[in-house]
Formats: sequence, C-alpha cells, structure tokens
Amino acid sequence: MEGGNSPNLQLQQLPLATAAVSVQPHTDSFSYKENLIGALLAIFGHLVISIALNLQKYSHIRLAGSKDPRAYFKTKTWWCGLFLLVLGELGVFSSYAFAPLSLIVPLSAVSVVASAIIGIIFIKEKWKPKDFLRRYVLSFVGCGLAIVGTYLLITFGPNSHEKMTGENITRHLVSWPFLLYMLVEIILFCLLLYFYKEKNANYIVVILLLVALLGSMTVVTVKAVAGMIVVSIQGNLQLDYPIFYIMLVCMVATATFQATFLAQASQLYDSSQIASVGYILSTTAAVSAGATFYLDFTGEDVLHICMFALGCLIAFLGVFLITRNRKKAVPFEPYISMDAMPGMQNMHDKGIAVQPDLKASFSYGALENNDNMPEIYTPATLPIVQEQHGSKGGSAPPYRVLEHSKKE
Repeated sequence: MEGGNSPNLQLQQLPLATAAVSVQPHTDSFSYKENLIGALLAIFGHLVISIALNLQKYSHIRLAGSKDPRAYFKTKTWWCGLFLLVLGELGVFSSYAFAPLSLIVPLSAVSVVASAIIGIIFIKEKWKPKDFLRRYVLSFVGCGLAIVGTYLLITFGPNSHEKMTGENITRHLVSWPFLLYMLVEIILFCLLLYFYKEKNANYIVVILLLVALLGSMTVVTVKAVAGMIVVSIQGNLQLDYPIFYIMLVCMVATATFQATFLAQASQLYDSSQIASVGYILSTTAAVSAGATFYLDFTGEDVLHICMFALGCLIAFLGVFLITRNRKKAVPFEPYISMDAMPGMQNMHDKGIAVQPDLKASFSYGALENNDNMPEIYTPATLPIVQEQHGSKGGSAPPYRVLEHSKKE
C-alpha cells in the first residue's frame, strides 16, 4: 500500500513545487524593478535640486553685480530655480514609496557630486591645466568615489518591499525593536539638547547629531506618507486611517526643528563641514531607523549587507573629499592696513597695521592729516573734534600717529 501510493504523492507534489519555484524569480525581478525606479527617482530629484539651487544662487549674484533695481523674486531665473526645486523635492519624496528607506537615504550624495561638478564647470577663473588638476584633484577623486559608492548601494541595496498600508505601519510602530530604538533615541536626544542649551556645547558634532536624530524620524514618516499616498492612488484608499495624519504631523514637525538646528549650525561653522559631517551622521541614523522600523535588511545575506556597508563608506569618503576642497570664507577686516593703501608709504614699524581710534576719528589707517600735506594724499576722515598739529617755528614730519592719554 505504501509503495503504491508514494508515486502518486510525488506526482501530486511536483506541480506545487514547480509553481513555488516559478513565483520566486518573478518576485525578485519585481522588487529589483521597484528598487531601480526608486533609485532613479532619487537620483533625478537630487540632480534637479542641485541645478535649482545653483540657478537661484546665480540669480542673486547677477542682481548683486548689476544696477538692476528689481528684487530677486521678480526675475525669471529665480522662478525657474524654484520650479525645479519643487520638482526635485517631489521626485525625492516619491522615491520613498518604491524603494527601501536604507537605499534612498545614502543617494543624497548625488546632490553633493552634482554641486561640485556644476561649480567646476561654471568657475570664472581661467587656470592652466596643471594648476586646475592640482586645485581640483580632491574633487575629482571624491566624485569618483561617490559614484562608485552609489553603484554599490543600488546593486547591493535591500530588497524588502511591502505595501504601506495603515495596518502595516501601525504594526511596525508598536513593534518592540522600534520601541527600543525610539527609547534610546529620545534619551540621546535629550542629553544632547541639555548639553547644547544648558552647557553651551556648540560643537558641530552635537548640533548635527541633533539634526540626524530628527532626520531619521523625518525619513521614516516621509516613507509612510508617500507609500500610503501611492497605495491610495492605486485604488486602496489609506487616507482614512488616523496613522496617516499622525505621520504627516510628525513629518512636518521634525522637518521644521531639523531646519532650525541646521540654521544654527550654519551660523557657527562652514557649509563644507556641515555638508560632510551632516551627510555621514544623517545617513547612519536614517539607515538604522529604516532597519529597525521597516526591517529593510530582513532576509538579506551577509555578503549583500557587507557590500552595502562598503558602498556607504566609499560614499562617505567621497563626500568628505569633495567638501574638503572647498574654499573657506575670508572674514571681513574692519580697517585697511597702511601698506595696502595706494600712494601711501609704510611709516609704521615692522608693517604692523594701525587700527583707528574711535575716540579721535574714523580715519582709515588711523593717521591724522597734517596741514603741510597735499590734499591728494590725505586719508578720508570723519573727525569728531578738529585738532591742529604742527608748530610754526620748526618743520613737522608729514605724518604723526596720535597717542591719546588715559584721561581722554
């Protein structure tokens, strides 16, 4: 009996096993297709955002260098940049609905690469080939590394896909890995905020860690909102779930506070430092949030995870080299050194610049004019008290530095 029934059982189980094998490649190809769509949307969005920001910057510079009395918002260039900026943000926003969060976030390195290339193309100075390569060798190396890292991210990115329905998001929100992650993040955020506000710890790492922690929650809510909108467009309405509006409010709130801390960091530190350190910290925090909330790396083998981490590290190094090569802003000097004034001799000792004394006059160079000097060589002054120098009997030197007593 058992021997006669076993062939029938094997024949009955064969079609089921064949069907299971035929479904798996279809699922993998579909997930890879969604990954590719999301990655292309993110790359397109970041490229358009870089072009838009440079267009708006060009509009401001052109108005500042001309006698055009119009405001910047009355120029076509600025409005074109604004339109491209909105288009790019929509592209990045929609990319979260197709690809995993851990894949989309590191692709923001594309905007840094695009800004570097646009800056090199539109520079006004003319350099010799040797000087050009020596000056921008770090930018070229950084762009190459960022492109290699982006390729590794897209190739070995996670393939976890699920529909962003209200039930799925609610289930992820109350899962114990994400609750534990949120507890650690809230404690760390409160400690950093205490040291930043109460102890005046205005370090760039402290401020950008606050930005990164807020940004990790921003991208989690952005993916939820974008995914529920796409599912609703496909026919399964999700906008009647309360979780959609909770995520929408959290997205707006975290993005607002994130912009506030970024504005404070930009007042204290150079933009190149903020770009490199902020990209590294924000990407690390966002990938960690995606791995705990959406379980992006569930089912991935060790090789894919290691290659994805290698792509992130290469992209980090590329962004660091690109921003490392940027010029630092030269601070404005409130006075002019005597040796920098045309037609004037350097009369002070050892080339040390003499600052103006506010109690006497506002003369650039802090030297008082003398009656014996021609008017063409006298510096422009705004005297508070008019004083006469020199004696009638003897010859006075052409210049004399005022020395005020402590009583004055």
